[in-house]
Parts: sequence; C-alpha cells; structure tokens
Amino acid sequence: MKRRTFLQNSGKLSLALTFPYSLTNQSFAATMPSDLTSLTAIELSTAIKEKQASCVEVMQAYLDRIHKYNVAYNAIVSLQSDDDLLQQARAADAELAQGNYRGWMHGMPHAVKDLTAVRGIPYTSGSLMYKDRVPDQDSAMVSRIRDAGAIFIGKTNTPEFGLGSQSYNPVYGATGCAYNPELTSGGSSGGAGSGLGTQMLPVADGSDMMGSLRNPGAFNNVIGYRPSTNVMSGRDASPRPLSTSGPMGRNTADTIQFLKTIAVKDVGDSFNPLNLATAKIGWLGNLDGYLALENGIEQLCEGSLSMVADAGAAVDSVMPDYNFDDLWFCWTTLRHMGRASMQRFYDDPATRDLLKPEMIWEIEQSQILTEGDRARANAYRGDWLRELDRLFMQYDFLAIPTAQVFPYPKTTHWPTEIEGRAMDTYHRWMEIVILGSLGGLPVINVPVGFDAAGRPMGIQIMGNFGEDKKVLEFGLAYDQVTDFLQQRPNMVEA
Repeated sequence: MKRRTFLQNSGKLSLALTFPYSLTNQSFAATMPSDLTSLTAIELSTAIKEKQASCVEVMQAYLDRIHKYNVAYNAIVSLQSDDDLLQQARAADAELAQGNYRGWMHGMPHAVKDLTAVRGIPYTSGSLMYKDRVPDQDSAMVSRIRDAGAIFIGKTNTPEFGLGSQSYNPVYGATGCAYNPELTSGGSSGGAGSGLGTQMLPVADGSDMMGSLRNPGAFNNVIGYRPSTNVMSGRDASPRPLSTSGPMGRNTADTIQFLKTIAVKDVGDSFNPLNLATAKIGWLGNLDGYLALENGIEQLCEGSLSMVADAGAAVDSVMPDYNFDDLWFCWTTLRHMGRASMQRFYDDPATRDLLKPEMIWEIEQSQILTEGDRARANAYRGDWLRELDRLFMQYDFLAIPTAQVFPYPKTTHWPTEIEGRAMDTYHRWMEIVILGSLGGLPVINVPVGFDAAGRPMGIQIMGNFGEDKKVLEFGLAYDQVTDFLQQRPNMVEA
C-alpha cells in the first residue's frame, strides 16, 4: 500500500528536555506535599532516603488510602495486617538510621500481581483451586524487588490464571477502573493498573501475553511497559516467547526505575528524553479497516500524535504488507497450544468444574490442533518478523491504539461486539495487541486522554526488538509534551 502522509508538522516546539532522577534534600523538603501517596515513586524514594519522610509515615499514608478506597476499587487483595506492615516499616527506619540503605525501594509498599509467589502471602492465581495456597519462598523477580528494599503489603488482583483482559475471579471478585470503579480496569494486570491509577501503589509489576500490561495501562491512565522478551529472561533472543513480565508506573521515569530493579538483562543506567525531531513514526490506525474500534479511539490517538508531531516528529500513516487473518491464526494456534499444561485440570472432574469457560474452551482448542497447524503458525510468525524488520528500516516506532474499546462495565465478562461487528472469541476484542506480542517487541502504553464519558485510552508505541532504551526514552519525551498523566481521577469511596 502506498504510504500516505498523515500529519504535517505545524510548528516546532523548542523544548529544554530534562530528566531529574533525584532532588536535593533542601529542594525536596520545600516542595513535599502533605499527602505522601501523591509523590511519584522516585520522589517517594528520595523522601525516604533523605529522611524527609519516615518509612512508618509512608506505610501509614498508603494504608490509610487503601482502607479508604480499596473496597470500591478492589485493586489490592490479600492485604496484610496493619500491625505487621507498620512493624516492618519501623524496622526499615531502624536500618536507615544505622546507615543500612537497602536500595531505592527501601521501606516502600509494594503489591505483586497474584500470578507470582511472595513468601507468606496467599498465591491464588485467581482460582478457587489455589485459594489456600501460601508459598514459603519468593519468585526470582520478587527476590529482586525485596532486595531493593520493598515491603510487600499484599497482591494485586488478576483474572483466573491471568486469562482475559478483564480482572475478575471467583476468589476476590472484579477490579474497577481508577476513573470509574463500575467499569473494568482491564487485565490481566488489572489490579496493578487500578492500584497505580488510584495512587494506592507507587509502582506495580505485571505480565503481558495479550496486552496484559498495556491494556490496564490504557484503562487506568498510567504507563504499562512490555519489554523485549529477553529483558526479563536473559535468554537468547530466539525463540521469542509470547509472554513476559514487566513494569508499570505513574510516569515513564518511575517505570524505567522499576524495570531496572526487576530486569535480568541490563537495560542501561542513563536515560534521557528522546529528541522527537529525530523520530519517525508509522501510524497503523485500524489496519485499513481490518480492526473494529469503538468510536473516538482513533481520534484521541491521532490528537496525541499531533502533539508529538508539533514537537518535531515525522508521523505517517502506514499499512503493513501482511494478511492479518494469517496473523490471527498464528496467534490463536500458538496461544492454544500453550494451554496443554492445563490439560490435567480439564481431565480431573474435581477441578474441571472450577475452570472458567474461556479456559475450558482454550484447552479444548489445543486438543484439535496438529503439528501441521503449529508449523503453519510458526511460518506465519516468521513472515511477520520479516515484515517488522522491513517496517523498522523505515520507522523508529510503530503506533497503534492500545485497545479496541474504552473501559466497559466490570459486570460484562468481555465485549461481544464493537460498533456492530461481532467478536467471535472472548479475546478477539484485544486482537490489536498481538502485533507487538508476536514480534516479542518492546511496547510502551502511553495515555492519549479521555472520551466524553471520562473513560481513559492509550496508544501503543512499538520499537524494534532489543531497542528498549529507545522506546523508553520516547516515553520520557512524550511525558513532557503531554499532560494526560496529570489528570487524576475523582476518587470514590465504598
């Protein structure tokens, strides 16, 4: 398809882009707000290190906020007792007084997505089969967070086994959007996204196969970052897995700082906002009508790209040279085959009745696929990787909306239609995220604003495999030319 010019740069903004990772003791003391939960994670870390706020004061502020609002939003689950958490905070203060600074998260509260083990805290995966499971050791990622000084206050809610982009389960119920708790927070890192958006957490971890870091980022007006798939594993680039863990933050700087804590692969120390005048962005839109999008999403995304273009970036509309029906076959085949490990739960009548219908359907689909289907899917994926290589020869980044719908009622399991177009599977409405997932690409969700009903939306900015630093530096620059992250929700009490 012949490339079309999308936006003309209407004037260039001369920006003095700076990235303050820390503040001096004196300047911070003069600007520290009365509500510690409103500080960014980096600011909070500075306040603790410089002894402008004690770990006990920080923990109490977060617990007060959680007790006030979490009943309405249901972002934090398995919350530990106040007495125990405050005792851990007092111990963190004592360590700091003795000169033992454990790391940038020293004394900061943290809740881990409930698909990951934290010793001594329930690990349910949102399933009744595991409602009483309590691990006696941390996962590797949790060990890195603990080593950075964090205090684990509980878990963040997730759908059963992380399946679906709507965070409800039979153990804890549904999680609400930070901007309207009657709407979904997305998923599967929905508790993480809502916890950040409501300022009940400083940073959050999550995982992403089919947009599970990106979709909650968009639905809660925060940053969700899916790294290149070798960043969290440290393994060779090939083959690239479909899923990876990653960070979420209230802004890109916090997200970077947390990524440096949880990553296995070194992502670098020095990050500076990208000079947007050097950036070339390919805007994918709705893939020339292939994808159904709720009215208003493309307009918000194009409005945000106009701001990026005003800052100097070149933005063109582009259509990949690819049959996206083949990409969907590729995605569903590889995804279904990955459910073979759940077969034992399906075969056992005692556990099969505890599985959600979507999981049963995925397992049944895995049973009818053949090795020929797998080979065909991998061939299609190889074609897609080659097309991505071609596109990244022309563009620094590819942009596409993060979701195909705005946040919808949390009582609805999944959208069955978009603008009159039927969704034939429970995850077809999130097809828009598979372009990055199948590429194993670094993808950042950045916010693009709100519709007339106040529902948030985001845009995915995809970089070439391994170019995590470049994508994150785009995020830093984007934070500085937009103000969407400063638009906080009107909080609702139960």
